[in-house]
Amino acid sequence: MSSINQQQAEHNVSHLAGQAAIDKLAALARDAHTCFFCTAPLGPDGGERPMTVLDVDAQGNLWFLSASDSQQNQEIAANPQVKLFFQAAQHGPFMVLQGRASISRDRARIEQLWRFPHKTWFTGGQDDPRITVLQVAPTQGYYWDNKHGSAVAGVKILIGAVLGETLDDSIEGKLRP
Repeated sequence: MSSINQQQAEHNVSHLAGQAAIDKLAALARDAHTCFFCTAPLGPDGGERPMTVLDVDAQGNLWFLSASDSQQNQEIAANPQVKLFFQAAQHGPFMVLQGRASISRDRARIEQLWRFPHKTWFTGGQDDPRITVLQVAPTQGYYWDNKHGSAVAGVKILIGAVLGETLDDSIEGKLRP
């Protein structure tokens, strides 16, 4: 535990497992909506790119659409281990997930995930032959959040600064889905 956490009067570490971890990661992923999707650095981009989370299912799997000829698909085929970095707003919440990605051409899932703006990348529409589905099954993660929202966190920080006390409203912990 860091010295800052030790100065806290309030509990600010909460490790989550099972359904509680799935609920937390789903809520944070939906709030952030996009993430840096990081694969093994095989390509010229170093393996990082922003991607939109299109769904988080009841098991905590995150779903994306991707082109069959994309760099990320090539990198996942070579090494399915990925990391996803989320930031929902300027001051959090934040989350990092590690997991295993898989690629499919599941037509039912493509139909479920498809939104009209995707035609920007898949010009053939929903039936574009390049569309693939990426599923990321998280194995572990870490999150940083505010217990009572950004407004309360900001007020507590200001009061803490005036008083010279640590009045941080943060909560953080490991995620084990």
